[in-house]
Amino acid sequence: MSSTLFRTKKVEQSLLDTEEPEHALKKSLSALDLTVFGVGVIIGTGIFVLTGTVAKNNAGPATALAFVAAGVACALAALCYAEFASTVPVAGSAYTFSYASLGELPAWIIGWDLVLEFALGTAVVAVGWSGYIQSLMENAGWTMPAGLGSREGADTFGFDILAAALVLVLTAILVVGMKLSARITSVVVAIKVTVVLVVIIAGAFLIEGKNYDPFIPKEKPVEAGSSLDSPLIQLMFGWAPSNFGVMGIFTAASVVFFAFIGFDVVATAAEETKNPQRDMPRGILGSLLICTTLYVLVSIVVTGMQHYSQLSVDAPLADAFKATGHPWFAGFISFGAAVGLTTVCMILLLGQTRVFFAMSRDGLLPRFFSHVHPRFKTPHRPTILLGVIIAVLAGFTPLTELAALVNIGTLFAFVVVAIGVIILRKSRPDLPRAFRTPWVPVIPILSVCASLWLMINLPAETWVRFAIWMAAGFLVYFLYGRTHSRLARGEASGEQPSAGGGTA
Repeated sequence: MSSTLFRTKKVEQSLLDTEEPEHALKKSLSALDLTVFGVGVIIGTGIFVLTGTVAKNNAGPATALAFVAAGVACALAALCYAEFASTVPVAGSAYTFSYASLGELPAWIIGWDLVLEFALGTAVVAVGWSGYIQSLMENAGWTMPAGLGSREGADTFGFDILAAALVLVLTAILVVGMKLSARITSVVVAIKVTVVLVVIIAGAFLIEGKNYDPFIPKEKPVEAGSSLDSPLIQLMFGWAPSNFGVMGIFTAASVVFFAFIGFDVVATAAEETKNPQRDMPRGILGSLLICTTLYVLVSIVVTGMQHYSQLSVDAPLADAFKATGHPWFAGFISFGAAVGLTTVCMILLLGQTRVFFAMSRDGLLPRFFSHVHPRFKTPHRPTILLGVIIAVLAGFTPLTELAALVNIGTLFAFVVVAIGVIILRKSRPDLPRAFRTPWVPVIPILSVCASLWLMINLPAETWVRFAIWMAAGFLVYFLYGRTHSRLARGEASGEQPSAGGGTA
């Protein structure tokens, strides 16, 4: 049985699968599109909220160093993703990479993990977007009818219609085509990057040097009513640890890591890229570098504008401008955050549908979902199915407790991809690699260590929920996936499966 559980799918076979007309995605993306996708999904709620939380409760002005630490951990993983995505330019990201290097069961585990990660991430962001929109509506004198607003903290029946509507609209856009998605993303990304640059440039003139003293606070108790009571922070994590000093910086890094979640989604679009060997590394590494630079600059500016102990935890950037006598910027920032979250939601949904599509094309999930739309050449069936499920999830469910799973799921994927790079270098040294991760195995090992360290900083409850989801995944695999996979059918007949899903 162990041989069947760890059977690998040849890279050549994965590439052949992308040429089958009924199961082939349209190639339309460039390096610029990929970079825009990366920036679009990375810059979201994290930068507009987390800066105040970790500055006040963990790192003070040294929050910039926490963003650097989290960025380095992501960069180590990004180097591994870049090699895989350029070598195996097939939809599915970490799932596809694992199938080629670690085997079927590990691939199923990581695919199952990614489906949860992207689903929860999409729903969490949709609910956060709904909150921003409702806030802007209230500023204009409009109020959502009772029972149709945010479900967070509600103790009565209701449905967050804005969150659900956003997911359904984005689902329709993704069905129509990737190029349309890229164009919409480009416009929205331009808006929110402009907002971030305005914060940096305008805020730089309001910095006071005394606010940087001390740069690394030694200790400070958490005041009542701080981030532990912040609905938005609990919505994203379900937790908010507190400690200072050097360890506070690293604890802060495990929190702000949420702000980087999503760059790996770029890898799921490898199959839809015109020149993946050249453009995937550029898109992954370029978007991460841009966002890390912006994060560091924003954290330096906001902690210089207002003393870290006085920063708000719900809207630190907007409230810092209010505190310095510039309230106009507060509304501008809130608008930028609301607009920016739409691309985060869309690209996370895109990533999930591509992983689901790849798993169904391999037979681990029903092959019904592996057919592309005859006109748009998009995986319309899984897109519609998952879009409806997530819309319902976002509408009915306050996600405070579940959202921390997004962090652990992403870090787990990082670990698997890094290990996969080492294994594939040993098992398939002959493969042409347009991009090679430097200093293998040092970089992948450092990536594994960094990801595991951040995972350790997550609360025990998150580990328990993650274990439950993984147990459910094992059950589905052994009841369905193991016997229905195309590799299993090929081995059963003594032949290798063809690109069309039958036997050669």
